[in-house]
Formats: sequence, C-alpha cells, structure tokens
Amino acid sequence: MSESKPAEVHAKGARLLVVDDDPDLLRLLSMRLNGAGYQVTAVTSAESALTQLEIEHPQLVLSDVRLPGRDGLALFDEIRKHHPTLPVILLTAHGTIPDAVEATARGVFTYLTKPYDARELLEKISQALALGAPSTAPSSGGDESWRSEIVSRSSRMAEVLAEARMIAKSDASVLLRGDSGAGKEVLARAIHKASARADKPFVAVNCGAIPEALLESELFGHMKGAFTDAHANHKGLFQQADGGTLLLDEIGDMPPALQVKLLRVLQEHAVRPVGAAQSIAVDVRIVSATHRDLDAAMEAGQFREDLYYRLNVVTLTLPPLSARREDIPLLANHFLQRLSTKYGKRLSGFAPEALKALTTASWPGNVRQLFNVVEQVCALSSSPLIPLALVQRALRVPSVEVQTYADAKQRFERDYLVGLLKLTDGNVADAARLADRNRTEFYRLLQKHELTPGHFKADTPPAGGAEPVADERRK
Repeated sequence: MSESKPAEVHAKGARLLVVDDDPDLLRLLSMRLNGAGYQVTAVTSAESALTQLEIEHPQLVLSDVRLPGRDGLALFDEIRKHHPTLPVILLTAHGTIPDAVEATARGVFTYLTKPYDARELLEKISQALALGAPSTAPSSGGDESWRSEIVSRSSRMAEVLAEARMIAKSDASVLLRGDSGAGKEVLARAIHKASARADKPFVAVNCGAIPEALLESELFGHMKGAFTDAHANHKGLFQQADGGTLLLDEIGDMPPALQVKLLRVLQEHAVRPVGAAQSIAVDVRIVSATHRDLDAAMEAGQFREDLYYRLNVVTLTLPPLSARREDIPLLANHFLQRLSTKYGKRLSGFAPEALKALTTASWPGNVRQLFNVVEQVCALSSSPLIPLALVQRALRVPSVEVQTYADAKQRFERDYLVGLLKLTDGNVADAARLADRNRTEFYRLLQKHELTPGHFKADTPPAGGAEPVADERRK
C-alpha cells in the first residue's frame, strides 16, 4: 500500500484542522497533508482552534497534546461538548502517553506518538474520516442533494446535519425534537434522501391532526366492510411507505390506545389492517418528531416508556431560528427568489433596514413564520427591493416615525387648528377665542397651514375650489 492511497478516498473536499504550537512542525505537517490531497487549516493554540471551529466545519481535528494555555486534552473535551461527532486524533510525546490513553477511552479516535510515521498518520486519518460525520458544507464537494432543501451556514445546524447524515446510513429510528416550525419534516426528508431507502417512498403523517377514530385506519389500513363507509380495502401509511421512511410527526399527540398498537408494529415489523385476520409484513424506517417534552409526558403517564425507547434510538434537536440568526438572511433571500417565480415578480432582495428587521425579530414561529413573512412581502411589494415598512407590516411591528422637533411642532399645530375649526364649524371668531388668540394672528396661522375655514362649515358641500382665507375676513 502506498503512502497516499488511504487518503485518496477522502482527499476531495475533506478539511482538517491541525493544532500545534511548534511552527516548524505545523508547517511540515500541513505540507504533508496538503500533498495527500486534504484541505488544511493550521492554528497554534486551542483557543484559535475553537474559534476556527465556529468559522468553518472541518471533518477532523489533529492536535498536539502539549499546547500553551488549554492543552490538547482540554481542547478535546470542549470539542466533544459542542461537536460530538467530530473525530479527534492526538499527537503525543512519550511522557504524555498515559493521558492520551485516557483520552482515547473518553472518545478520542486515536493517538500517535512523536515522531509519528507518515504512512500510519494518513491511514488513521482515512479511517477516522470513514467513521466520522461527513462534511455538510457546500464547499466540501460530493453529492449534497440530500440536504438541498436546508439552507444554512450555522455551526449548530452544521452539527445537526453531520449527525443526520451519519444516522441516515443505518436503519435506526430517529426522534426529532424542536419547536413548531423549526423544520423537523424537512430534516426528516433529508435523512431519507441520504439513506439507502432514498428511491423508496417517504410518507409523513401528523398524528395530532387526525381524529383518533380514523388514525388507526390511516396508519395500518382497513379491509372492506371493517366499518361504515369502508367500501374497499385501504392500504395504510405503513404499507404505502414499505421499503422507505415513515415520518410520525407530533408523535407526542398520539392517543394512548394507538401507542400500544404502534409498539406492536415496531416489534413485529408487521401491521394488521382494521378488520383483517392476519398481519402484513412491512419494512419501514421510522422517523418521529415532536415539539412536546416526551420525558414529562412519560412522567405524567401520557406516553408509553417502552414506545419512547423504540422511537428514540437516536435524538436530533433542531435549534430554533432565534438561535441561528446567521441563517436568517440566507433563508429570507432563498424564499424570496423562490416566491418571486410563484408571484411572477422580479424582486432583487431586501433593503438593508428590512434585512436588519428580519434578523433581529423574535421568530416564535421559526422557519415556517419566516417563510410566511417573506411570502407576504413578496405578494405586496410593488418595487424590486423590499422596503422596511413592508417587513414591519408583515411582522406586525408598529412603524415608528422619528420626526424632527420642528416637524412634530408643525404637525401638532396643524392638527390643533383643524380640531378647533371642526369644533366651531369653521367659525373663525369662535376658534380664535378658544385658542386665546386675536383674529389677525389666528388668520396668519390658518394661512401658514393652508386651512380654509369654509371647508369646515357643517352645511357647506364639498367645494370644487378652495375658498380663500381672505373671503372669510370680509364676512
């Protein structure tokens, strides 16, 4: 086996973060890895490495154990907290081997002693990349069509997507947690597309949206004559999804009686349609989703513990939109371009103030609410650039007009005069008396604001032309 062969499998698009405080060794290591086809980012401290992890999403970290400040073991512990699927390889001197062995027991992929063997290093990197999470960044190369509906540059979402792609390789049941509108169904579709079942059906059902009396038939099917209006055999969603993936959305809202029947299906890999005498084998990968706290529901006796552990082999938690604000401009412009075609408009984007308003909004409805807001502004916009006022309207944020003192004073004065003229039916003498001003001064104020007293007389029909203020003086 040649020295570069093991690296060739992962050379395209594979990004490595290398950490060592020795500049010469760091340069040599970077050159060797670049020569093997990897994209290398080199830093000299754990703090720099943690910062870099927020900027880009490497597929592997290669770190020396002895570093200034936070050492390589502490760096690993921090990586494990926030990036649990990211493989880490440690380089260690003989004096730190016991520490490295302990770190391996805690989850470090492996350690190599200095001076390391170049061939062994490349082999270990290749093995770690094969087992680790594939990169989810567009620049990593490879087929990214599985996540084409997910627009994100957030490091938190990148971690979720990396885990999702790893999980997709297996048939393990997945429980998706997250607030309503966070994109659980979109992620479930991505998992399906990344799996070996991608060419089979993806079927989704909202367990909380179907009445209990109909949900059993919808999931498991029914036979002709099983109940009133059962005029023909009906294949349930499990049979429709056979060979593919079934998303049980809002699983926390499933009635207890159906939880028992669902558990049996998961145990036996077979469904019995309503009214049938025999079960039908099904091969379905289950992804379930909920915004409810299932642990609390189990404590309250509202959700079966045995079903929970069947569904929750792996858990993925989607962050709310407010926790990944860097994605808001990307999503907003993505939705705008998509909806521009739907509404037949040529929209170029959002004004800077409008984009700032979107980025700083609270988003209790998450991505679903953002899509709704963008659709509103798209439908109502009469200009290529979406203005702030339209975004504020869609967000139901009161528009605040900041006036100069002079403008505010003039507006108040005009509104005050209009109010007096309405109150006195356009009688200038009475209005001046109420304002505690003489008639000459009051007329000057009326002229200043181009107000015609005659227009405020109750018995005066709308005039074709303005009655001059001077005419009122002659009366």
